[in-house]
Amino acid sequence: MDTSKSGHWESRIPTLDKLGVKDLGQIDELKIAQDWFQVFSSYVTAGNVEEIVGLFCDDSLWRDLLALTWNMRTFDGSSKIRTFLKDRIPHVHMQGFKLKEFVRLQKPFPDLTWIVGMFEFETGTGMCSGVFRLVPTAEGPWKACTIFTVLESLKGFPEKIGALRDPSALTGRQWREKRDREIAFEDGDPAVLIVGGGQSALQLAARLKFLDIPSLIIEKDARVGDVWRNRYDALSLHFPVWNDHMPYIPFPPTWPLYTPSLKMADWLESYATTLELNIWTSSTVIGATQDTDNKWRVRVHRDNGSERVFRVNHLIIATGLGDGIPTIPNIPNSALFEGVVEHSARYRRASDYQGKKVIVIGAGNAGHDVASDLARAGNDVTMFQRSSTFVMNLDKGWKFIGGALYSEDGPPVDIADRLSQSLPHLLLEGGMAQRTAQAIVDDQKEHLDKLMKSGFRINKGIKDAGVLLQLKEKSGGHYFDTGGSQLIIDGKIKVKNDSQIKSYYPGGLEFEDGSKVEADVIICATGVGDMRNSIHRICGEEVGNSFPPLLGVNAEGELNFSIALPRPGLRMMVGSLQLNRFYSKLVALQIQGIERKIIDWDSRY
Repeated sequence: MDTSKSGHWESRIPTLDKLGVKDLGQIDELKIAQDWFQVFSSYVTAGNVEEIVGLFCDDSLWRDLLALTWNMRTFDGSSKIRTFLKDRIPHVHMQGFKLKEFVRLQKPFPDLTWIVGMFEFETGTGMCSGVFRLVPTAEGPWKACTIFTVLESLKGFPEKIGALRDPSALTGRQWREKRDREIAFEDGDPAVLIVGGGQSALQLAARLKFLDIPSLIIEKDARVGDVWRNRYDALSLHFPVWNDHMPYIPFPPTWPLYTPSLKMADWLESYATTLELNIWTSSTVIGATQDTDNKWRVRVHRDNGSERVFRVNHLIIATGLGDGIPTIPNIPNSALFEGVVEHSARYRRASDYQGKKVIVIGAGNAGHDVASDLARAGNDVTMFQRSSTFVMNLDKGWKFIGGALYSEDGPPVDIADRLSQSLPHLLLEGGMAQRTAQAIVDDQKEHLDKLMKSGFRINKGIKDAGVLLQLKEKSGGHYFDTGGSQLIIDGKIKVKNDSQIKSYYPGGLEFEDGSKVEADVIICATGVGDMRNSIHRICGEEVGNSFPPLLGVNAEGELNFSIALPRPGLRMMVGSLQLNRFYSKLVALQIQGIERKIIDWDSRY
């Protein structure tokens, strides 16, 4: 197994040995949680920061999402938590603490025991929730190793759902006329303009709609969902259905475990229609500039030749991970090659390549999906693996990375999301993810051993953290095995990885060791460009150049693309269905707070 990606990491797991605890004895988790929470809430209400900090381990982590900071922050260690509390408690007026019924004793690993509790509270402006984790100490009292606080709603501005739904009784014609005016924005400009009409945009637009914030999605394709219709036929979602629900309309109980791409396309279109989201399809954002009052002036071109300039308070770039432009490796002597070179974004189905020898460059999800489709159709296919890959079978490995929360018998999805997000990234990267990755490798050892014997190079992910950092830092470099590994083991997909590519030659690719692989077609499953390129194209070089890298996490472990960006009113909205389900609410609440003049851009902590 390749260990070149292991890197350095230091375990932060509060193990019993690290805590100096020898014997746990009988544990009454409910009483321990109630006692700790009663003291915690009394200290917070009194503003007694030193006493609050005393309830935490020295290396504890406090993650706050908008509740106390109007920002997305993680405070690492008692010193930073102390400073944070001294700065914020006098201003946020925390009160109304209530311990929820959810209190659990959990043993994630044999040497790790903690009590998880969920709670509610209020601030001066919002209704909030929280999650704490308590661990035993050698001195006796249980202390918090993590706490998570998150804004759920703004006081006086609830979601227009349930009892607050639209009470009007319109006729069909009245409803149609109303919707046409809304979609056309005949009476003014939206507060929010969203570029891109994929699931990221739809989930945010849905959240905004029911917070009474007008938004408009600009989608270049002819139909919502075409981003899925225009990809290869063999594609399906890689995560199971329990993980992928969208706000307000979950998938029905009849839904398949893994969603086919074309089914997902139709679902997104029906979602947008059912929730009455405002979308202009076959439309393109030509450019956007920021005025001196920080409003964004956005020029939109429609397929009928007309143009309109909007002035909006918030411009959201939701064009997907990367810049949407396929990346083709720059390989010398391309003019010599007598075959066809194309990107996996253009690949549709194996029948288009019948009788062809194909090289697939890339060994991530897309590379495996394309190579597998070709191999099952009987094509001669070779996968060129540029570097080692983290491989896991999701059916077998889901119990390790999501099954406790996202499963047939899991908790409601909003509870699952809070519990999932309550584990700070710094703790996950600091040992939790590494242990999970090792458990997956051990569980799938027999299969992975066969794969390695077939010549495929595998690793345990960046810093041995499995898929965690592959997704957050690269959005790739892994393979969720849906059968491609067995095709490699069976010899139906050949693997080339013993030498790097040197150049094209007329019949295929030549490698640095002098070897050659023949090909009629070379398919590059090599991803797309930097996300910041989308900002460059829409907002110009000056704005684009002001942005840091958007993949990866910052020093506090927060996703770079999830935090507020350097320009007021400009945001990115990207990521998985699960990630957007959760973050769309936070971004919408942040926008609502600004629109209702509860906060301004500079009031983030």
